[in-house]
Amino acid sequence: MVCRIAELRMKEVISITDSKRIGFVSDAEFDISTGRMLNVIVPGASRGLGLFGREEHVVPWENILRIGEDIILVDFERAVINTAR
Repeated sequence: MVCRIAELRMKEVISITDSKRIGFVSDAEFDISTGRMLNVIVPGASRGLGLFGREEHVVPWENILRIGEDIILVDFERAVINTAR
């Protein structure tokens, strides 16, 4: 199966632990020396009415369980780290 980065952005990320919708992929991080995808980035809630940026959910590649036509299933409980960028 082949998937382009543009196609990843149209997929919704869903946690298998509680079936919660996390959001849609906004970005991805790659190791340019190996060409491997490291993380998928999903935007989270805005902080302080949007004045202080937005949290991001960083899902490591190894915690992505399945990429389907419309969704990406992740083990969200142990996979996602909330960060402020």
